[in-house]
Amino acid sequence: MEISICKKYLDSTERTDTIKCIGRVSKVQGLLIESRGPQAIIGEICRIVAPKGRGQIRAEVVGLRNEIVQLMAYEETDGIEVGDRVVALGSRLEVPVSEKLMGRVLDAFGNPIDDKGDISSDCLYPALASPPDPLKRKRITRRISTGVRAIDGLLAVGKGQRLGIFSGSGVGKSSLLGMIARNTTADVNVVALIGERGREAPDFIEKDLGPEGLARSVLVVTPSNSPPLARLRGAYVATAIAEYFRDQGKDVMLLFDSVTRFARAMREIGLASGEPPAQRGFPPSMFDSMPKLLERSGTSDKGSITGFYTVLVDGDDMDEPVADTVRGILDGHIVLSRDLAQSYHYPAIDVLQSISRLAPSVSGPASKMAAGEIRRTMAVYARAEDLINVGAYHQGSNPEIDYAITKHNQIENFLIQDIDEPSTLEETLSLMSEITGVDIPEEEMADNNEKLLTAAGGVIKKIKPQKTTAAEQLPAADSVMALNSVASLFSSLPAASAL
Repeated sequence: MEISICKKYLDSTERTDTIKCIGRVSKVQGLLIESRGPQAIIGEICRIVAPKGRGQIRAEVVGLRNEIVQLMAYEETDGIEVGDRVVALGSRLEVPVSEKLMGRVLDAFGNPIDDKGDISSDCLYPALASPPDPLKRKRITRRISTGVRAIDGLLAVGKGQRLGIFSGSGVGKSSLLGMIARNTTADVNVVALIGERGREAPDFIEKDLGPEGLARSVLVVTPSNSPPLARLRGAYVATAIAEYFRDQGKDVMLLFDSVTRFARAMREIGLASGEPPAQRGFPPSMFDSMPKLLERSGTSDKGSITGFYTVLVDGDDMDEPVADTVRGILDGHIVLSRDLAQSYHYPAIDVLQSISRLAPSVSGPASKMAAGEIRRTMAVYARAEDLINVGAYHQGSNPEIDYAITKHNQIENFLIQDIDEPSTLEETLSLMSEITGVDIPEEEMADNNEKLLTAAGGVIKKIKPQKTTAAEQLPAADSVMALNSVASLFSSLPAASAL
């Protein structure tokens, strides 16, 4: 015990820079603090000594101009005045990581804020790090279960895949993340609540996560009233924690809410430091930083980070700059519909507007056929829905529409899922088999089975009889035609690498 205590202090002493560089505050304007000196690098942590304010305020170097150092504070800047000392600490932001992080709630610096004791560790991970070498990333060939039927069944997710959840405000993003955190088969959840309302943190912990979800989760919370730099660094700290668990060989689920708040923090910092606005006021640094953050998740040669990133779409415009940028980087997108939410259809996932680019790579041929038939049936019903609702469509006019009408309620019941209703992958695929009549073998129902994949165009061995009433039965020829059209649909799909 004494040896470990001594080692702790010795390590701390070795990391301490005994020669301090000191400058003086020369200007404070809005979010930006300027000082003459100290000698520092971009990203270095400094301490501003403000006797008339908070005493000591942590800040970070965000720009350099001749002898002028531009800083931005992690905390409120009340009490700072011209002439206050600025001390360079000689290091960038690092977060202590260990297994003691499980079940804990942290701030933007990785410090606990849940009054459950100390989590200090000799192992430090840099908040700012490079993504894994692309040639050392393992291929994504295994699926991971989220416990959400609409995702597991129709938008299959691979271990190490990154998806965006796109929606306007109040459509159910946080509730969907809570469902995934509670029900996923991942080893560890890392939840980043960046720039959200302060009340959402306890709500998410108690209502969405629950005791079981919290026990295998790490939360990083930086509420909307935090300075923009704290919101920005909270995102990087959460990603660094996920990287630590991935380096231990674990499958990590990173739930990030939200990328939009991260981008807005980047905009505030960029504009304050003099960057020119580009698209809708966002500076060029935002478009440069986004891929550097998002590419850090995914697979490595040790483990995986499966990322779900929420995007708050301004005015439900899917082509606004943040949504368009994120959609182009990630491996798929899940769109939440306000119309579905208003009709109390939860989770409000618009399946036809959503896509998982790696679904063909992690699903077996029977699962792909069943998912394709459901999506095709939904598309046929959606095209004819107005005619059906006004009574302009007459049964028997089109066999495909007749089939879609008979299956509509079954598909809706499959997609609607209560927040406290977990569904295993086996249950999800079994329900899809009942709806479509496609026989899905047991080996395709194992989310961690590396033998799941077969050669492209694998043969579906048998078709189960349809479980419909006599009044709903279609002519046999029409049923065969519908299933054959699904098979031809999949044979024409591009390879996974082209999606």
